[in-house]
Formats: sequence, structure tokens, C-alpha cells
Amino acid sequence: MLTNGLRMLRGRVKHLLHCIFYFAFIFLFLVFAGAINLNEEKNAIPDPWETYGFYGASILYLLRLCTLLTIPQVLCNFAGLIFFNTFPGKVKLKGSPLLAPFICVRIVTRGDFPKLVKTNVSRNMNTCIDVGMENFMIEVVTDKALNLPKHRRVREVVVPSEYQTKSGALFKSRALQYCLEDNVNILAETDWIVHLDEETLLTENSVRGILNFVQDGQHQFGQGLITYANEQVVNWLTTLADSFRVADDMGKLRFQFYWFHKPLFSWKGSYVVTQMGAEKRVSFDNGLDGSVAEDCYFAMKAYMEGYSFNFIEGEMWEKSPFTLWDFMQQRKRWIQGILLVVHTKQIPVLNKIFLAISCYSWVTLPLSTSNVFLAALCPIHGPQYLDLVCGFIGAVNIYMYIFGVIKSFPLNRYGPIRCIMFVVGALATIPLNIIIENIAVIWGVLGKKHKFYIVNKEVKVPVTV
Repeated sequence: MLTNGLRMLRGRVKHLLHCIFYFAFIFLFLVFAGAINLNEEKNAIPDPWETYGFYGASILYLLRLCTLLTIPQVLCNFAGLIFFNTFPGKVKLKGSPLLAPFICVRIVTRGDFPKLVKTNVSRNMNTCIDVGMENFMIEVVTDKALNLPKHRRVREVVVPSEYQTKSGALFKSRALQYCLEDNVNILAETDWIVHLDEETLLTENSVRGILNFVQDGQHQFGQGLITYANEQVVNWLTTLADSFRVADDMGKLRFQFYWFHKPLFSWKGSYVVTQMGAEKRVSFDNGLDGSVAEDCYFAMKAYMEGYSFNFIEGEMWEKSPFTLWDFMQQRKRWIQGILLVVHTKQIPVLNKIFLAISCYSWVTLPLSTSNVFLAALCPIHGPQYLDLVCGFIGAVNIYMYIFGVIKSFPLNRYGPIRCIMFVVGALATIPLNIIIENIAVIWGVLGKKHKFYIVNKEVKVPVTV
């Protein structure tokens, strides 16, 4: 058994090696892409204004500039993966779990997967008990009655079909707001809520991180890392594609919360930890525009009202969508929901400026993607610094997949050969991921915005006789 000191030292060594590899990868990518010319030989490129005409050259330059919209989030991802330890190891409790404030683990579901919910309620309860928690309960909020087994730590809340919020909020927002009604809520303002999706599993590390966060009490909202390659992998394509999201949590999400304590780029809808009083004041009753990406709207509203956020150590487990169709539908809903938040007049521009830039870098993805082909077919002159910036953006985004795989598939568990295979697999999914993201963007921009697609989350175990 390793002592805590040895674990910390090993984590720092891993982080140092990661940083060295990160810088080397970026440099080699810039050389390979031609942004850094080691031979000092310049390729002869014809004058674009003469070759393509004024309008043709203008369009080519504008398409190249679309790539620059990703700069804020790329810089935050880069900083998050460099300035903070990416291999922190086991989370150590800073206080006794017995002295922690009351915590409600709240799971919101439509009730379509009762077996999944019952199994995960049991597993999450056992995880909390194993860490030593006493002051907690698990609350399942559902549109359809699940008839969960009676337990003193479990509460099932069925949202009445006739219930309506004041602003007409729908979907998950409606269920979350119902829990805050005076005749339903049983929590005190100083209690804490851990919001989970129905498929989310706690780990002992995440429970320790949550306990440290609520006992510290300096911030009203928090969030941590979610990984997707745990236990049974249902779809390798979507799981490897989601390795980017793992790196995004360790990069951009950590940086914005550790450095600014603000959700500059929003946050996720699961592994959300809130103080009851602050959540009630912000509320989920935000109308139709706040119902498709309720997590994003809530974060921007809390940011607007001056609340503080922080990153929580320890990871939780989820599964990637089981099919490419669900994967695309998930992305489509995200882009539609975020667009509604960006365009709402209820949130000041100052509070959502980084979210808006990030959103429009996503919306213009089809235009940015065209540069891959146009750079070869219609090369244009550009300042050296523009080539360096575009190369840096490409290098960071590709490395996100590599790091996400390293974080999801630890070397000591899978061995070097399998880990290399996983990295190669993740890089091979990039073209497919780009195609799906492009379709989702076009569909999301042109399609009806106020819809909420539910992906399948229950693994069907084959029955053998």
C-alpha cells in the first residue's frame, strides 16, 4: 500500500510527464502543420486576391478567422491541463464525515428506466455509507411512480401531471422546480443537494470531494469530473469520442472554477452540488428558454446574481450514449439549449459573453471544418502568427482526445499496449465525431428549439437459459 505522500509524489511526476509530452506534441504538430518551418523554406503560394478574386479571397479569409472563435476555451483547456495537477490521486478527507452538514443526493428521472434507477440508488447509498456518511438521504424525483423499496434514507417524489411552474418551465426544469416548492421541500437552507442523472454513479473519491466542499462552505455551487469508460463499455465509438469531454472537465471546467470561481463557459447538468438556499433563490423556474439546457441557464443566472463556484475533486461515473443516433440527438439538444440561453434577454451580455463565443464557435463548426479541405485546394497567404494560433488550436483540441483516454483508461489498469490502442481508437473517431457534430449543429440551428430528447440509459443484460 502506498502512503499518501508517495501517492502525491507519483501524481506530480505523472503530471510533469504529461506537461512535457503536451508541449512536445504541440511543437511537433506546429512543425507538421507548417506553422513552424525548420528548413526556412517558403512554399510558393499565389496571391489569393489575384487567383480567387476579391470575393473568393474574402470568403477564404473569413472562413479561416472562424477558427479563432475557439481561442478562449482552448486557452482555458490548455491552462487547466498545465497549471493544476491532472493526476491528484486519492481524495483525502479534511474533516469527519459525521460532522458534515446534511446532504440530499437528488436523482431526476422521467421514470422510463425503473430497474436502472433502483440499482443505482442502492449502489450510491452503499458508496456513501462506505465513506462514513451519516447525514444524508437519496431523493428520486420522477414523472412516473417507481415504487422504490421503503427505506429511511430514500424518498420518492412523484411530480403531479397537473403541476405547472409560474413561468411555464418544462422537462427537467419543471421537476427540479417542483422539489423547491414549500409544500414539497423538506430541506433547510443550509443543507446541500447533489444533483445526479439517473445513470450517474458516485465513487468514494467523489463523495470525499463533496464532503470537503460542503464542509469548507466558501462556495455555494460546485462540480467535478465525470468519466465514461467504467465497467461495461456499451459503445466504443461514443465512449472514445467522449474522451474529449473528460479532458474538458479537467481543463476548462477546472480552470474557470479554480481561477475565477465563475461558470464562464457554463457547466454540466450532473455532478452538480448546490446549497439549498442558493438553489432556491436562483430557481429552475426559467420559462421555455431555460428548459432545454436547464443546467446552462441556471449557471448563467447564478453567475449573474453573484454566487461563487468551485471545482470538486473526485470523479463520478456515467456511460456515453449507446447509439450514434442518441449521440447526435444529445449534441443537437445541447446546441439548441445553449443557443436559447445565449439569445435570452434575461441574462446580461457581460455574464454570457464567453458562453456566447463558445456557442458560436460550435455553430460555425461547418464553416471551420471546410478549412480542412480549402487549405489544400485553395491555399492562401496568412500572417505567421495566424498560422501559429490556428495550429495551436488544432494541437490542443487533438491532444484533448489523447489526454481524455489516458484519464479514462489508466495505464496501471490496462497496460501500455491496450492504452496505445485506445489512444489510436480515440484519434480515429475524430473524423466521425466531426461529421456527427456538424450534422447536429445544422439540425439544431434549423430545427425546432424547445424539444427535449431522452437518450436510452439502461443496459439490457442478455438472458441465458
